[in-house]
Amino acid sequence: MTRPLVAVDARSPERVLLALRAALAGGPAVAPRTDDVVPADLPTTVPLPVALVIETSGSSGRPKRVALGTDALLAGAAAADGALGGPGQWLLALPAHYVAGTNVLVRSIAAGTEPELLAPGHFDAATFARAAARLTHPVRYTSLVPAQLVTALDAAEHDEGVAAALRGFTAVLVGGQATPASVVDRARASGVPLVRTYGSSETGGGCVYDGRPVGQARVAVVGGQVELSGPSLAEGYLDDEARTAAAFVERDGRRWYRTGDAGTVSDEGLLTVTGRLDDVVVSGGEKVSLGAVERVVRELPGWAGAVVVRSTHERWGEVPVVVRAGEGPDGGTLAELRAAVVAEAGRGAAPDRVVVVERLPLLPSGKPDRLALERLVAP
Repeated sequence: MTRPLVAVDARSPERVLLALRAALAGGPAVAPRTDDVVPADLPTTVPLPVALVIETSGSSGRPKRVALGTDALLAGAAAADGALGGPGQWLLALPAHYVAGTNVLVRSIAAGTEPELLAPGHFDAATFARAAARLTHPVRYTSLVPAQLVTALDAAEHDEGVAAALRGFTAVLVGGQATPASVVDRARASGVPLVRTYGSSETGGGCVYDGRPVGQARVAVVGGQVELSGPSLAEGYLDDEARTAAAFVERDGRRWYRTGDAGTVSDEGLLTVTGRLDDVVVSGGEKVSLGAVERVVRELPGWAGAVVVRSTHERWGEVPVVVRAGEGPDGGTLAELRAAVVAEAGRGAAPDRVVVVERLPLLPSGKPDRLALERLVAP
């Protein structure tokens, strides 16, 4: 059996909210879009379990359409409520075509509360604080990406309204990409009830909070790769059986999603993600993890939003290159950057150079477009 699939303009979060309400009640499935152009290859119907289709991009840059079922969406909402402070009211600060944004809306629908909706576009901390002040439920949540959190923390240093708004949430979820430990420490020292989340569109968004799976989610590391299981997993990729078969596997009576991330699980069950499996370069004969370099760089003051990508090099073969938005560093700062990386990751990991761009190119998921950045830094 099938159901209709409708494209919804995510530039209007209100429209996505209404469409998701209908989808969860058995109406047409929803495909949030960021423009008025509906792709010719977007199906008009989907299998009946599917309620939401999130379009994202992988390392190849080829679009993927992640199909999430009604039960998966509601299971993710229930797991979040159980891991946090129960059902509550949400403030949407993320685009409504991100899985984290649609999760805010789904959790609001499941809780029977009306979310506060920020207009998409530039994140303004003062506007965020005013929206937070309009929340009326005693249990209050929001979800941010690291760049938004840093913006809010910077504003909170001189604006008590922003500081109070951040402290007033039951939980502030942060995810979408790795959050530097220095930012986490800064937030918690400021009284922000921060929760680091890990997951993807394929897992219905974050299903690991502060390193621990929530609800019925499970985590395993197989051959060095992080795999996730649980009732919030997607049905697969719409009209792409080959990709679905490669990413979702059956093992021990459970269905698992292969994340492509490298990681470890401690004896206490705590997950640590160490980077992407495909981010290793060989520089001067040494294997270098770009993720490891990026983590060191992002811990340095002023570098929280930096991205590390590969570039070819005539002498060393491949080298790490740091890309950042805004003003560039002087030579001394670059020397200090290299020294910090070498101390943590070895001499071969030293960044070759820093490239400054006005704005980092992003994927539809909101993550840095690393392929575009690699083309930009190519010699």
